[in-house]
Order: sequence, then C-alpha cells, then structure tokens
Amino acid sequence: MENFSLSGLRPEIIRAVTELGFVTPTPVQQQTIPFLLENTTDLVALAQTGTGKTAAFGLPILDKIDSNNRLPQVLVLSPTRELCMQIASDMADYSKYLPQIPVVAVYGGESIERQLGALKRGALIIAGTPGRTLDLIKRKKIDTSQIRWLVLDEADEMLNMGFRDELEEIINKLPETRQTLLFSATMPPDVKALSGNYLKNPHEIQIGERNKGSENVSHQYTMVHASDKFEALRRLIDVNPGIYGIVFCRTRTDTKSIGDKLMQLGFSADALHGDLSQAQRDYVMNRFRLGHLKILVATDVAARGLDVTGLTHIINFELPDDPEIYIHRTGRTGRAGATGTAISIIHTRETRRLRDIARFLGREITNIKVPDGMTICRKQLFNLATRIETADISNEQADSFMEEIIRKLEWIDHGELIRRFMALEFNRMLEHYSDSRDINLAPIAPKSRNYEDRPGRQGDRRSPMGDRGDRRSGRESFQDRDRDRDRGPKRQNNKGMSILEINVGSRQGVSTKNLLSLINQNLRDRGIQIGDIFIDRQSTRFEIEKRAASILAERMSGSEFGGVTVFARFADDYVPAGKPAEKAERRKKKRQ
Repeated sequence: MENFSLSGLRPEIIRAVTELGFVTPTPVQQQTIPFLLENTTDLVALAQTGTGKTAAFGLPILDKIDSNNRLPQVLVLSPTRELCMQIASDMADYSKYLPQIPVVAVYGGESIERQLGALKRGALIIAGTPGRTLDLIKRKKIDTSQIRWLVLDEADEMLNMGFRDELEEIINKLPETRQTLLFSATMPPDVKALSGNYLKNPHEIQIGERNKGSENVSHQYTMVHASDKFEALRRLIDVNPGIYGIVFCRTRTDTKSIGDKLMQLGFSADALHGDLSQAQRDYVMNRFRLGHLKILVATDVAARGLDVTGLTHIINFELPDDPEIYIHRTGRTGRAGATGTAISIIHTRETRRLRDIARFLGREITNIKVPDGMTICRKQLFNLATRIETADISNEQADSFMEEIIRKLEWIDHGELIRRFMALEFNRMLEHYSDSRDINLAPIAPKSRNYEDRPGRQGDRRSPMGDRGDRRSGRESFQDRDRDRDRGPKRQNNKGMSILEINVGSRQGVSTKNLLSLINQNLRDRGIQIGDIFIDRQSTRFEIEKRAASILAERMSGSEFGGVTVFARFADDYVPAGKPAEKAERRKKKRQ
C-alpha cells in the first residue's frame, strides 16, 4: 500500500485524510489497514508512540462501521485524558464526510454531566479512559451490547498506571464476538498476560525491533557530579538555541524546583506535575503544543498522553528505573522522518542504570561533554546574528518609526552599534559564563563494544569523588540520614525492585501497616509487590516493583503524614539496613 488512494478505503475516508495532508501511510498503517479491512481476527500491534496508530485502527473501523445501527459499536480505551481527547478528535476528522458517525470522549477531571448529555444524543464511537468508562458502564449510560471493536491503545501505559482491574472489568462486560485490537509500544509480562487472557489467537504486527528506540534519535549522556546537574542542564539548553523539548524528572518536587529555576533565569519554560489543577495542566500543555513554551519540565506520569510533533530534544535530568520508560521518553522526538536528540545527565552512581538502558536499547549511548561558557556564548551570538540576517523586515507599521530611530542612532559607528546591540542582548549570559569551570567527569569505561553482550551486573568505574560527591546534592532534609545510612551494611536491591525513601519514620508514627495503607492509597494496582521495609526514626525505606516506583514517588511527594509534608526519593544503591521494621516497632512501644 504505497499511498492511501490504493488502500481500498471508502472514497469519503480518502478525501478526509487527503485534506489532512496524509499521502504515504506509515509502516504501522501499511500493515494494519489492509489486515483489518479483510479480517475479524484479534490483533496485537507493537509500535512506538507517534507512529500513526490512531489512523491505523481508525480508518479501517470507519470503513466497516454500520451507520444505521445507532448504538455504540467502537470502544477505544487509552491511559490519559489528553490521548483520549486526541483520539476522539482524530476519529471525528477521519469521518468528516461519512454521515452520522458521532464520536464522544469520556474521561475524568471534567464534569460528567456534559459527557452524559453527549452520550444521550448518541455515539457510535466512544474514546475513554478506563476509570470514567467503567463508571458510565456501571451507571448503564453506555450500552455495550453492540460493541464490535475494542481498541486498547498504549496498553503498557494503562497497566503501568494501575488500570488492570478496570480494564478486566470492562472487557468482561463486552460481547464475546468483538474484535480486540491491542496497541502497545512494548510487550512487558503484564501486557503479554492481558493479551493471553482476553485476545483469541491474535495476529501480531511488529514495527521495528521489539524494545528498540527510534533510529532517528541520537542517544547521548553527560557525566557530572549530582550537585552540578542543574548547571549542566542550563548549559545544554543554552548551547542549543533552537531547542524545543521536554526535561524529565522523577518526582513532582524536583519538577517544580527545576521548572521554577529555569523560569527565574528567563528561559521559555514551565513545569507539568501532579499538583496542577486540570485547568492549569491544560493551559501549560496547550502553550507547549503551540510552541509558546520551548522547555517543558515534567514527570513521566504528568507527560503521559502529551503528543507534540517537532520536538528536538528529550533531556533526562534523572534516569528512569525501567528501560522501557526510557524508550517511551525518547520516542517523543525523532518522529515522522525527523531527527532528534536524547541526552541523559547522569552522576557517578547512575552508571550501572545507564548500562542497563543501553543494553536494553541495543545501541551505544555516546558520551558528550557539557560545553564551556565561551562555546555557549559563541553559539548564542552567532545564532542571534543569523536571526538578524534572516529577519523579515516587511512590517509596514515598524517603517513609520524607522526614520526617527535611524536619526537617533546615526552618530554611533556601525561596528560599535553591533557591539552595543550584542552586549545588550548577552551581558547576563557573558557575565554568568565568564569564569565557568569544567564540570565534566570521566565517561563510563565500556566493558564491550557490543552493548547487547555486556553482563548485567558488572562493577562501574567511579570518579575519585565517588558516592560522597553525589550525596551532597541530595535534598537537605535527607543529608543527615545519608550519613547514618552509610554505617549500615550495603547491598544491591532485589532484581526488578526499586528502593524508595520517604522523610517520615517511627517518630511520625509510621508502621508497616500504615505504610502499606499509604502505598495503597497512592497506587490503583494492589498487585504491586512490596519487598523489605526498614523504618528509622525520621525516615522509611522500602522496596517496590520498578514499574510502579516512579508513579508512587510522584504521588507520595507533597502528601502529608503525621503533620509532615512527605518527600519521596529513590535510593536504589541501598537496601534498608539494620533491624527489620517489626523490631523497630517493638522498640518504639518499649520506649512508650
């Protein structure tokens, strides 16, 4: 299928997609559209985010839908409000010239009354998030008796976000005769289990190698002390004047802090995190989509469903635990034939994690140097000169002022005028970078040229500063406990588990029971495994499955326990040391 006109789709659909600028189908569309037009077999399609999946399933479904049946025939489930709205909008665009195919989006964070009204007026296609969709099905506001197609879009993300129970309950309420289409960027065990339980002998389509990132993305890293990470971020942004990208952090606290710092320095930036209301979130995302913001600082959870074209950079201020999350992050750039750059700013204790990601990615992540101040200033000055050289000067309104401005400045020599203009624009930058030091550390020494052949748990070459230099950059409320923790035994955490540390302990009333309760309040998925727990007087550490660690860290940070604002951070190089939690509790009762 070289172009959409040869796809066999109805002329009305061809007309709509042609007007949208669609000419050549993407690889996932080339394989999916012909299959769905000719088959009713279930389908599993593995493709990265941004590869055109909505059109891949949407166009053939629209071709086969029965517009005479006024009950819902298509249910598309996706992980976030933003993705749900985008799918509904796309389906409406594709069906522009098809008669009477209403599309309704249902999602949380908005009054249910408006959505009830839209459903009452009729919907053949429903795009929804799992929670709101299940709620409406239980209220009998969505009739599932005629559902012919169930689409699970970004299935891995829905399971990562803890929607397994909702998905299973929804699926069990649908007709057995439906065709189920599962789209996912990766195929972790829980997605494989979902497919095995609810899809019947599915046909599998795989675009690119499984668990591999886009070939159009250059993967790079810089090595600095943890205390120099923000300076490295600032320099990387400054040395790329045309940057349009996302900076990923692990917790909402770090996201807010970094976003605030960038804005205070005058960067076109904002932060996206869990403390924002839905209206604030929509405002930030819309500004970023429109290009009014050049830098978005976000957590993985907050950025889910954000689909923006033209991103030049993804910067990992902190590496994710799960290599699959790295692929999700970096897959947001380098789309539709464009090239992109993914840069990870790492410190000495993150070398093992970077090696694990490189091995999973199957590609080398190359070391780059954080540029020095003079390199940045030269790049910025030449960029400004280019902008001046290519500026559009056809504005007639400005012409009315030009004669007066020229008369005012004509006494200044041509070269001196340029010097003054550049100084006015760059004095602050030149002042900051005039005495800038080299913050680069020695890069990771590779064990092998072939990343896929590297053993998984080899020791890392560390800088002379070692762990001590990194620990100084930790949040102040944890510094004393870092020193205490070093007195206890150390070992690596269990495979597949991360270690989270929170700044409340037995002094604030933390016990094993109420810790588990706090975890359950912040995670939808009760099937997440919790490992070792150690409760200290003013801190608590516990092991948790990696796939849920980032979500839990973000959701716990900013909550309250025992009158204290909770901050969560990762402590993967340590395991709770000392006596078990139960003994700590007994000691506490003894003191009482």
